[in-house]
Amino acid sequence: MKDMGVISTDKKEIKFYYSSKSSIGKQALGYIESSKKEVLAIDVAKTNITGTQWAELAEKLDVSIEDLLDKEHPDFVNEYGKNQQIKSDEGWLKVLDQMPQLLRFPILVNGDTYRQIKTPSEAKQFLTADSSTERH
Repeated sequence: MKDMGVISTDKKEIKFYYSSKSSIGKQALGYIESSKKEVLAIDVAKTNITGTQWAELAEKLDVSIEDLLDKEHPDFVNEYGKNQQIKSDEGWLKVLDQMPQLLRFPILVNGDTYRQIKTPSEAKQFLTADSSTERH
């Protein structure tokens, strides 16, 4: 039996995890909202994402929880310095919980597809590729 995650997915709906404090997130959101699908935009700066949800997003993206964070971000450097001592997933989850603006890249969830959006145009390319595979 397939393991059920805590994040519900639907091929007709796009979930977009982004920070409204990020220019990539805001610009990519514009592309995503122009999609013909339902869009659930989750602004991590305003909506609390649980540790379990972050862990699931990291797992589906095949990255570590640490890799979800922008360790070059001025807020991170000011708080933790260049040589931070965070060693555990729990530690990284605490950082994300306290400073969600450190989300490195927005995350797009569409059905079973999870993708980090590194440039706004990537969101547009993903949506274009996705709509060309749909059957009407």
